[in-house]
Amino acid sequence: MRYQLEGLVAAVHSPFNHEGNLDTSAVEAQASQLAANGVAAAFVCGTTGECSSMTTAERIALTDAWVRVTRGSTLKVVAHVGSACQADAMVLARSAQKCGAHAISAVAPSYLKPASVADLVGFMAPVAAAAPELPFYYYDIPPLTGVSLGMVSFLELAAERIPQLAGIKYSNPDLPQLLECLNHSSAAFDILFGIDEALLASLAFGVRGAVGSSYNFAAPIYNRLITAFKSGDLATARLEQAQSVRIIRLLARHGYMAAAKHLMALLGAPVGSVRSPLRSMDDKSKASIEQELHETGLWQAIQA
Repeated sequence: MRYQLEGLVAAVHSPFNHEGNLDTSAVEAQASQLAANGVAAAFVCGTTGECSSMTTAERIALTDAWVRVTRGSTLKVVAHVGSACQADAMVLARSAQKCGAHAISAVAPSYLKPASVADLVGFMAPVAAAAPELPFYYYDIPPLTGVSLGMVSFLELAAERIPQLAGIKYSNPDLPQLLECLNHSSAAFDILFGIDEALLASLAFGVRGAVGSSYNFAAPIYNRLITAFKSGDLATARLEQAQSVRIIRLLARHGYMAAAKHLMALLGAPVGSVRSPLRSMDDKSKASIEQELHETGLWQAIQA
Protein backbone atom coordinates (compact mmCIF):
# COMPACT_ATOMS: atom_id res chain seq x y z
CA MET A 1 0.00 0.00 0.00
CA ARG A 2 1.29 3.44 -0.90
CA TYR A 3 2.10 5.73 2.01
CA GLN A 4 1.39 9.39 1.36
CA LEU A 5 1.74 12.63 3.26
CA GLU A 6 -0.57 15.36 1.97
CA GLY A 7 -0.47 19.07 2.68
CA LEU A 8 2.21 21.00 4.52
CA VAL A 9 4.97 19.26 6.46
CA ALA A 10 6.96 21.72 8.57
CA ALA A 11 10.69 21.12 8.80
CA VAL A 12 10.81 22.14 12.44
CA HIS A 13 13.52 24.02 14.29
CA SER A 14 15.43 22.31 17.06
CA PRO A 15 14.88 24.43 20.19
CA PHE A 16 17.90 25.53 22.20
CA ASN A 17 18.01 27.49 25.46
CA HIS A 18 20.19 30.52 26.27
CA GLU A 19 23.15 28.24 27.00
CA GLY A 20 22.74 26.53 23.65
CA ASN A 21 21.47 23.26 25.13
CA LEU A 22 18.52 21.32 23.74
CA ASP A 23 15.24 22.50 25.25
CA THR A 24 12.50 19.94 24.60
CA SER A 25 10.03 21.93 26.70
CA ALA A 26 9.60 24.24 23.69
CA VAL A 27 8.13 21.48 21.53
CA GLU A 28 4.62 21.83 22.94
CA ALA A 29 4.32 25.45 21.75
CA GLN A 30 5.79 24.53 18.36
CA ALA A 31 3.34 21.68 17.90
CA SER A 32 0.38 23.79 19.00
CA GLN A 33 1.25 26.48 16.48
CA LEU A 34 1.56 23.96 13.64
CA ALA A 35 -1.76 22.32 14.51
CA ALA A 36 -3.51 25.70 14.73
CA ASN A 37 -2.22 26.57 11.25
CA GLY A 38 -3.35 23.35 9.61
CA VAL A 39 0.08 21.77 9.16
CA ALA A 40 -0.10 18.01 8.58
CA ALA A 41 3.23 16.83 9.97
CA ALA A 42 6.52 17.80 11.56
CA PHE A 43 9.83 16.83 9.95
CA VAL A 44 12.14 16.59 12.95
CA CYS A 45 15.95 16.94 13.09
CA GLY A 46 16.42 17.80 9.44
CA THR A 47 18.35 20.65 7.85
CA THR A 48 16.18 23.29 9.51
CA GLY A 49 16.63 21.38 12.75
CA GLU A 50 20.42 21.75 12.45
CA CYS A 51 20.84 17.98 12.69
CA SER A 52 24.51 18.13 11.71
CA SER A 53 25.16 20.27 14.80
CA MET A 54 23.40 17.87 17.18
CA THR A 55 24.53 14.73 18.93
CA THR A 56 22.81 11.41 18.31
CA ALA A 57 21.49 11.47 21.89
CA GLU A 58 19.99 14.93 21.36
CA ARG A 59 18.29 13.85 18.14
CA ILE A 60 16.77 10.84 19.87
CA ALA A 61 15.54 13.00 22.76
CA LEU A 62 14.00 15.60 20.44
CA THR A 63 12.22 13.01 18.29
CA ASP A 64 10.89 11.36 21.45
CA ALA A 65 9.57 14.73 22.63
CA TRP A 66 7.76 15.40 19.35
CA VAL A 67 6.12 11.97 19.36
CA ARG A 68 5.09 12.36 23.01
CA VAL A 69 3.65 15.86 22.56
CA THR A 70 1.71 15.02 19.39
CA ARG A 71 0.37 11.64 20.53
CA GLY A 72 -3.40 11.59 20.07
CA SER A 73 -3.38 14.57 17.70
CA THR A 74 -3.62 14.68 13.91
CA LEU A 75 -0.03 15.94 13.60
CA LYS A 76 2.30 13.26 12.25
CA VAL A 77 6.03 13.03 13.02
CA VAL A 78 8.64 12.21 10.39
CA ALA A 79 12.02 11.59 11.99
CA HIS A 80 15.08 12.52 9.96
CA VAL A 81 17.72 9.90 10.79
CA GLY A 82 20.36 10.71 8.17
CA SER A 83 24.00 10.81 9.22
CA ALA A 84 27.46 10.60 7.72
CA CYS A 85 27.86 7.49 9.88
CA GLN A 86 25.63 4.62 8.77
CA ALA A 87 25.69 3.02 12.23
CA ASP A 88 24.46 6.25 13.85
CA ALA A 89 21.69 6.52 11.25
CA MET A 90 20.61 2.99 12.09
CA VAL A 91 20.53 3.80 15.80
CA LEU A 92 18.35 6.83 15.06
CA ALA A 93 16.04 4.76 12.84
CA ARG A 94 15.55 2.09 15.50
CA SER A 95 14.81 4.75 18.08
CA ALA A 96 12.30 6.48 15.81
CA GLN A 97 10.37 3.24 15.34
CA LYS A 98 10.49 2.42 19.04
CA CYS A 99 9.13 5.81 20.15
CA GLY A 100 6.27 5.79 17.63
CA ALA A 101 7.27 8.11 14.77
CA HIS A 102 5.11 7.81 11.66
CA ALA A 103 7.94 7.69 9.10
CA ILE A 104 11.68 8.19 8.71
CA SER A 105 13.85 9.97 6.21
CA ALA A 106 17.58 10.11 5.58
CA VAL A 107 19.90 12.40 3.69
CA ALA A 108 22.96 11.14 1.82
CA PRO A 109 26.35 11.21 3.54
CA SER A 110 28.02 14.36 2.22
CA TYR A 111 31.67 14.19 3.23
CA LEU A 112 32.59 10.80 1.80
CA LYS A 113 29.92 10.69 -0.90
CA PRO A 114 28.23 7.80 -2.71
CA ALA A 115 29.48 7.83 -6.29
CA SER A 116 26.54 6.01 -7.85
CA VAL A 117 22.87 5.23 -7.29
CA ALA A 118 23.91 1.71 -6.31
CA ASP A 119 26.25 3.11 -3.66
CA LEU A 120 23.51 5.38 -2.35
CA VAL A 121 21.01 2.53 -2.11
CA GLY A 122 23.67 0.39 -0.48
CA PHE A 123 24.05 3.01 2.24
CA MET A 124 20.33 3.60 2.73
CA ALA A 125 19.04 0.01 2.71
CA PRO A 126 20.46 -0.95 6.14
CA VAL A 127 19.24 2.35 7.60
CA ALA A 128 15.69 1.70 6.41
CA ALA A 129 15.94 -1.95 7.55
CA ALA A 130 16.67 -0.75 11.08
CA ALA A 131 13.05 0.51 11.21
CA PRO A 132 11.20 -2.04 9.06
CA GLU A 133 7.74 -0.93 10.25
CA LEU A 134 8.16 2.69 9.15
CA PRO A 135 7.78 4.21 5.68
CA PHE A 136 11.15 5.46 4.40
CA TYR A 137 11.80 8.64 2.40
CA TYR A 138 15.16 9.39 0.82
CA TYR A 139 16.02 13.06 1.41
CA ASP A 140 17.45 14.47 -1.82
CA ILE A 141 19.08 17.89 -1.35
CA PRO A 142 22.01 18.22 -3.80
CA PRO A 143 22.71 21.94 -3.10
CA LEU A 144 23.80 21.03 0.45
CA THR A 145 25.10 17.46 0.13
CA GLY A 146 26.80 17.73 -3.25
CA VAL A 147 25.25 14.34 -4.06
CA SER A 148 23.42 14.66 -7.37
CA LEU A 149 22.23 11.31 -8.65
CA GLY A 150 19.31 10.23 -10.83
CA MET A 151 16.23 9.96 -8.66
CA VAL A 152 14.17 7.82 -11.04
CA SER A 153 17.02 5.33 -11.06
CA PHE A 154 17.09 5.55 -7.27
CA LEU A 155 13.38 4.71 -7.06
CA GLU A 156 13.83 1.76 -9.39
CA LEU A 157 16.80 0.26 -7.55
CA ALA A 158 15.73 1.20 -4.01
CA ALA A 159 12.34 -0.45 -4.51
CA GLU A 160 14.17 -3.77 -4.78
CA ARG A 161 16.21 -3.24 -1.60
CA ILE A 162 13.93 -1.20 0.65
CA PRO A 163 10.50 -2.85 1.05
CA GLN A 164 8.99 0.11 2.91
CA LEU A 165 10.26 2.75 0.46
CA ALA A 166 7.62 5.50 0.47
CA GLY A 167 9.32 7.98 -1.83
CA ILE A 168 11.56 11.04 -1.79
CA LYS A 169 11.75 14.30 0.09
CA TYR A 170 12.70 16.22 -3.02
CA SER A 171 14.63 19.40 -2.12
CA ASN A 172 16.13 19.56 -5.56
CA PRO A 173 15.80 22.47 -8.02
CA ASP A 174 15.66 20.07 -11.01
CA LEU A 175 11.95 20.43 -11.84
CA PRO A 176 11.97 18.25 -14.98
CA GLN A 177 13.31 15.38 -12.85
CA LEU A 178 10.59 16.10 -10.29
CA LEU A 179 8.00 15.47 -12.98
CA GLU A 180 9.76 12.26 -14.00
CA CYS A 181 9.69 11.04 -10.40
CA LEU A 182 6.00 11.86 -10.06
CA ASN A 183 5.22 9.93 -13.22
CA HIS A 184 7.39 6.94 -12.34
CA SER A 185 5.47 3.65 -12.04
CA SER A 186 2.13 5.45 -12.31
CA ALA A 187 2.94 7.61 -9.30
CA ALA A 188 3.59 4.62 -7.03
CA PHE A 189 5.82 6.73 -4.80
CA ASP A 190 5.17 9.78 -2.67
CA ILE A 191 7.29 12.74 -3.80
CA LEU A 192 7.35 15.48 -1.18
CA PHE A 193 8.51 18.79 -2.60
CA GLY A 194 11.07 20.70 -0.56
CA ILE A 195 11.52 24.14 -2.14
CA ASP A 196 8.98 26.44 -0.52
CA GLU A 197 9.47 29.29 -2.99
CA ALA A 198 8.35 27.06 -5.88
CA LEU A 199 5.43 25.25 -4.22
CA LEU A 200 2.96 26.51 -6.83
CA ALA A 201 5.00 25.06 -9.67
CA SER A 202 5.14 21.70 -7.92
CA LEU A 203 1.36 21.68 -7.41
CA ALA A 204 0.93 22.10 -11.16
CA PHE A 205 3.10 19.01 -11.61
CA GLY A 206 0.89 16.99 -9.29
CA VAL A 207 2.68 17.23 -5.93
CA ARG A 208 0.31 16.68 -2.99
CA GLY A 209 2.67 17.10 -0.04
CA ALA A 210 5.52 19.49 0.68
CA VAL A 211 8.21 19.78 3.36
CA GLY A 212 9.65 23.17 4.20
CA SER A 213 11.06 25.44 6.86
CA SER A 214 8.81 28.41 6.15
CA TYR A 215 5.71 26.31 6.90
CA ASN A 216 6.65 26.84 10.56
CA PHE A 217 5.83 30.54 10.41
CA ALA A 218 4.03 31.19 7.11
CA ALA A 219 1.61 28.29 6.81
CA PRO A 220 -1.38 30.66 6.36
CA ILE A 221 0.20 31.99 3.16
CA TYR A 222 0.65 28.50 1.74
CA ASN A 223 -2.79 27.34 2.83
CA ARG A 224 -4.30 30.24 0.89
CA LEU A 225 -2.05 29.39 -2.06
CA ILE A 226 -3.17 25.75 -2.09
CA THR A 227 -6.84 26.71 -1.73
CA ALA A 228 -6.57 29.17 -4.61
CA PHE A 229 -4.78 26.62 -6.80
CA LYS A 230 -7.39 23.95 -6.16
CA SER A 231 -10.18 26.37 -7.05
CA GLY A 232 -8.46 27.41 -10.27
CA ASP A 233 -7.67 30.93 -9.05
CA LEU A 234 -4.10 31.04 -10.32
CA ALA A 235 -3.83 34.82 -10.00
CA THR A 236 -4.36 34.62 -6.24
CA ALA A 237 -2.11 31.57 -5.98
CA ARG A 238 0.70 33.49 -7.69
CA LEU A 239 0.24 36.46 -5.37
CA GLU A 240 0.49 34.20 -2.31
CA GLN A 241 3.59 32.49 -3.71
CA ALA A 242 5.13 35.91 -4.26
CA GLN A 243 4.40 36.75 -0.62
CA SER A 244 6.27 33.65 0.49
CA VAL A 245 9.26 34.54 -1.69
CA ARG A 246 9.33 38.03 -0.18
CA ILE A 247 9.36 36.80 3.41
CA ILE A 248 12.04 34.19 2.70
CA ARG A 249 14.24 36.75 0.97
CA LEU A 250 13.73 39.18 3.85
CA LEU A 251 14.87 36.61 6.38
CA ALA A 252 17.76 35.48 4.19
CA ARG A 253 19.21 38.99 4.19
CA HIS A 254 19.72 38.65 7.94
CA GLY A 255 20.92 35.02 7.94
CA TYR A 256 17.94 32.82 7.19
CA MET A 257 18.14 30.21 9.93
CA ALA A 258 18.69 32.63 12.81
CA ALA A 259 16.13 35.08 11.42
CA ALA A 260 13.52 32.35 11.06
CA LYS A 261 14.07 31.32 14.67
CA HIS A 262 13.60 34.92 15.77
CA LEU A 263 10.34 35.08 13.83
CA MET A 264 9.17 31.97 15.69
CA ALA A 265 9.70 33.82 18.96
CA LEU A 266 7.68 36.77 17.66
CA LEU A 267 4.86 34.35 16.87
CA GLY A 268 4.83 32.91 20.39
CA ALA A 269 6.81 29.71 19.86
CA PRO A 270 10.37 30.61 20.90
CA VAL A 271 13.03 28.11 19.82
CA GLY A 272 16.19 29.96 20.84
CA SER A 273 19.07 30.76 18.54
CA VAL A 274 21.28 28.77 16.19
CA ARG A 275 24.40 26.75 16.89
CA SER A 276 27.85 27.36 15.47
CA PRO A 277 28.91 27.51 12.69
CA LEU A 278 25.71 29.48 12.01
CA ARG A 279 25.78 33.05 13.27
CA SER A 280 23.32 34.37 15.82
CA MET A 281 21.50 37.67 15.29
CA ASP A 282 22.23 40.90 17.12
CA ASP A 283 19.51 43.17 18.50
CA LYS A 284 19.84 45.60 15.58
CA SER A 285 19.08 42.88 13.04
CA LYS A 286 16.15 41.62 15.11
CA ALA A 287 14.65 45.12 15.25
CA SER A 288 15.17 45.55 11.52
CA ILE A 289 13.32 42.33 10.74
CA GLU A 290 10.37 43.32 12.92
CA GLN A 291 10.19 46.74 11.25
CA GLU A 292 10.37 45.30 7.74
CA LEU A 293 7.71 42.70 8.47
CA HIS A 294 5.24 45.36 9.54
CA GLU A 295 6.14 47.95 6.90
CA THR A 296 5.80 45.46 4.04
CA GLY A 297 2.55 43.92 5.28
CA LEU A 298 4.18 40.51 5.62
CA TRP A 299 3.35 40.35 9.32
CA GLN A 300 -0.32 40.52 8.44
CA ALA A 301 0.14 37.99 5.64
CA ILE A 302 1.42 35.28 7.97
CA GLN A 303 -1.49 35.59 10.38
CA ALA A 304 -4.09 32.83 10.16
